[in-house]
Amino acid sequence: MPHAILKRKDWFRPDGFPIAVERRDPQEPFGLHAHEFAEIVIITSGRGVHITGEQTYPLNTGDVFVIGGSRPHDYHSMERLCLVNILFQPEKLGLRNYDLRSVPGYHALFILEPAWRQRHQFNSRLRLSPPELIRLLGLVDQLEEELTKRHSGFKFMASAYFMQIVGYLARCFARARNPDSRALLRIGEAISHLEANLQAPMDLEELAGIAHMSKRHFMRNFQAAIGNSPIAHLVQLRVNRAAALLRRSDHTITEVAFEVGFGDSNYFSRQFRKLLGVTPSEYRRQHAGLD
Repeated sequence: MPHAILKRKDWFRPDGFPIAVERRDPQEPFGLHAHEFAEIVIITSGRGVHITGEQTYPLNTGDVFVIGGSRPHDYHSMERLCLVNILFQPEKLGLRNYDLRSVPGYHALFILEPAWRQRHQFNSRLRLSPPELIRLLGLVDQLEEELTKRHSGFKFMASAYFMQIVGYLARCFARARNPDSRALLRIGEAISHLEANLQAPMDLEELAGIAHMSKRHFMRNFQAAIGNSPIAHLVQLRVNRAAALLRRSDHTITEVAFEVGFGDSNYFSRQFRKLLGVTPSEYRRQHAGLD
């Protein structure tokens, strides 16, 4: 179905800062559209219907969900529907910084729920209680103030508020009680366990047990949600971690390989080149002094 593509240049300031806030009080008819960015959608009041392709889902106050840039969507049957869109460019933000990946709710809200929306008929979405929504909107107000005034240091402060919002929503999802949300959280727990134990040999039986699934069912669902097998995902995570070590440490290539969980430095070099297009030593030379 034909749809408009919203461009980054039209929705973000010329300084290139990758976060913006758009309020819709109320949401007006817009038409089917996709974006060159992602967004967190917060339904602040009213109700309506969310359309993604041929699927339709009811929306109510307190619903929060993530829309990827390439996914067309629109709103219909709006009854005083008001919402806040937090626009962001994931490739420019460190959404996987620090221990965020240890929070199952992060994986569930930002990765799994969008991928499983059609399967779960939107039943696994996050719905905030009134106190949770009030607290979230307080953080959004602070983020918007920084983005509007753009005083000295606003990039740091706005990034901090955005990360607080992401972390708070991840924790809220982790407290969800509906069965579909709990199912996503169990897979999120398995992903968190995998990412927290990069150096350890992969144990698919253990991961499937954490997700409360059979090994076969877990592997199928993991592939559907992440777009990679658990083994391929682990290799990607290890290579990403290795790249950071190569930029920031003087460890030898072999030491880096062992530190991130590769038992064979030659295999490590092959996988590194396959995923990043250069050898570890070439990558280190290219990034010397950049961090």
